[in-house]
Amino acid sequence: MNDDLSWMLDSALEIPGALHAVLISADGLLMARTQDFDKDDADRVAAAMSGVQSLSRTLAFFCEDPSQTWRQTLVEFDGGWVFLISAGEGAYLGVSASPEVDMADITFRMQQLVAQLGKRLTTPPRENLGARS
Repeated sequence: MNDDLSWMLDSALEIPGALHAVLISADGLLMARTQDFDKDDADRVAAAMSGVQSLSRTLAFFCEDPSQTWRQTLVEFDGGWVFLISAGEGAYLGVSASPEVDMADITFRMQQLVAQLGKRLTTPPRENLGARS
């Protein structure tokens, strides 16, 4: 986990009703989490959100143009919301919130975070670290 990014994710929690935030890689690995969120839970959320993003991206054809780029997924539960947005190449930002959260405020803060973090959120391609030259 990247503690340098965790403090930045904590700024998402300044929005009333925001609960937790995670930064994940496209392959479902946890990159960072807000400090108050349990690591085991964050790992489980990261894996699930990767699947949610993949399923969401697959639905582009439903909007009449399969070449459209996925931007955001919103899931509503009785007890709140889950927001998932792109956070650079191969990275996603997820935030959970209570039902009372101002949706415009939380999505704006998430966009600010993505812009603020810029290249730090880009996940480089994996290298075969075990291979010898």
